[in-house]
Amino acid sequence: METWMNSITPFVRMVKIHKSFSLAGEWMDYDHVYTYIEQGEAEFFLDGVKYHVKEGDILLMSPFMAHIIHSTSEMPLIQYIFHFDLYYDEERSSWKDQAITEERKVISNKEMQLASTIPISRLQLPDRIELKKRFLLMQKDFLDKRSGYSLILKGICLELLVLFMKGQASHNDIEGKMTKGWVFIENTIKFINERYWDPELDNHTISKQVGISTNHLSFLFKDQLGITIHKYLTHIRIEQSKIRMIEGNQTLTAIAEQVGFSSIYLFSRSFKATVGVMPSLFMAMNSQPTIS
Repeated sequence: METWMNSITPFVRMVKIHKSFSLAGEWMDYDHVYTYIEQGEAEFFLDGVKYHVKEGDILLMSPFMAHIIHSTSEMPLIQYIFHFDLYYDEERSSWKDQAITEERKVISNKEMQLASTIPISRLQLPDRIELKKRFLLMQKDFLDKRSGYSLILKGICLELLVLFMKGQASHNDIEGKMTKGWVFIENTIKFINERYWDPELDNHTISKQVGISTNHLSFLFKDQLGITIHKYLTHIRIEQSKIRMIEGNQTLTAIAEQVGFSSIYLFSRSFKATVGVMPSLFMAMNSQPTIS
């Protein structure tokens, strides 16, 4: 381990278990993201480099590292995830959500000390057992928030970082492959995330914005991410609709229009095909109970 690691004072912001059945989308976070693959297999695209991960692998993503996740196995992908800062800062400790604001784009150099580390480790079975035990304790303390829980989280975070480093030391042959045409793919995803609300958005409009032919962009996207541009656009629209439904203050017709569907019929059909239930049922299942 590097000598500077002796001085780190991690702050754990979020602990969660995430389960997904298909393409999980693209993210970028202002803090570190530690992900352990508990079940399934997937392709992780980290700043354009593709890694094939499976049960027993850890990914450690530094702040502002763009990452796309694409499930590649029939069983659900289960990830053990926690977000953390390498060094405790009183102001940053008050940030509880993951929204990237102008304020949060400013980050100290010491927070980026893991940026040059290979972002993947592979654990042997005994270390996997230990990691799962420590993670579940971390999650319990994060949810319970009993007296002194932040110190407990800090201690477990350090233990899990040690396991990550141990996995790297014993498996230093893990290499990723640079994604072919990554600049075009990344610009496509960015444009879709900005314009998903436009019902006229199509492959031609997207490829014109990106600057290559529609056929070539469609080929790159499908070849590298394993999904069509249209299906990714639908995925983003459905995810945005779920956020609005959980908030619970708009009608389904209004939500469908806001996320780019030309009709409530098309929205309902696409939502059912993607999520497995009708949007009305999803909204009812996730509505906040009324306090009388």
